[in-house]
Amino acid sequence: MSTAASMIEEPRKTKSLAMQMVEKVTLQIRAGQLKAGQKLPTEAEIMKNFGVSRTVVREAISRLQASMLVETRHGIGTFVLPQEVSPSFRISPHQLGTLREVIALLEFRISIETEAAALAAQRRNTENLAELRKAMDSFDQAISEGRDAVQADFLFHQEITRATQNKHFQELMHSLGTGAIPRGRLDNPLPVTPERLAYLRRVHEEHESILNAISAQDPEAARAAMRTHLSNSRDRLKKSESAAQ
Repeated sequence: MSTAASMIEEPRKTKSLAMQMVEKVTLQIRAGQLKAGQKLPTEAEIMKNFGVSRTVVREAISRLQASMLVETRHGIGTFVLPQEVSPSFRISPHQLGTLREVIALLEFRISIETEAAALAAQRRNTENLAELRKAMDSFDQAISEGRDAVQADFLFHQEITRATQNKHFQELMHSLGTGAIPRGRLDNPLPVTPERLAYLRRVHEEHESILNAISAQDPEAARAAMRTHLSNSRDRLKKSESAAQ
């Protein structure tokens, strides 16, 4: 068969299952076997073909998104991106190998996303609010299922840039991928302990504050809520860096 589903084979156990999936799909895209615009199999199909869990599939998809190889369209599916139009600005996963590099990225995001939140508050429409709420619901569901909610976290921030109605904000966030989320840089997701669950709930509350400000069309409140949210993430990582020294 020549379908996308038939190209995905069961991986060996020598590397992490997710990384094997990423490597195989990457090779297929580079070789033109998976073409731009082609829809990947569903999560269930990939799980069956690989014999892996949903968590492994989602980790692999997240890595492919971070590498700008695929794009997930909410409620539709995951599609191969045209490689010839990949953005020139890009922070690849290997550039986020240390806490210091992730902190530097958060500083960059603070400068960009605070203004994006303010513009979103001014320009958002009904559809934008609906998509932001879906991202919030996905985050809440991930927490309830004991997952780290990296994809839902990224989706929330991505939807804010869409609400700016400014393609440059959208393209920049898209170029960062899920690697923009500090938790997304980890090779192996951390277990969702009670402490980590409490942290994820705080993040969820911070997202709620941002969404409320955008919904109320209050740009100053949206700007402040986003700065607080990203600054909290940065400060937490700085504490981790200090503790490791």
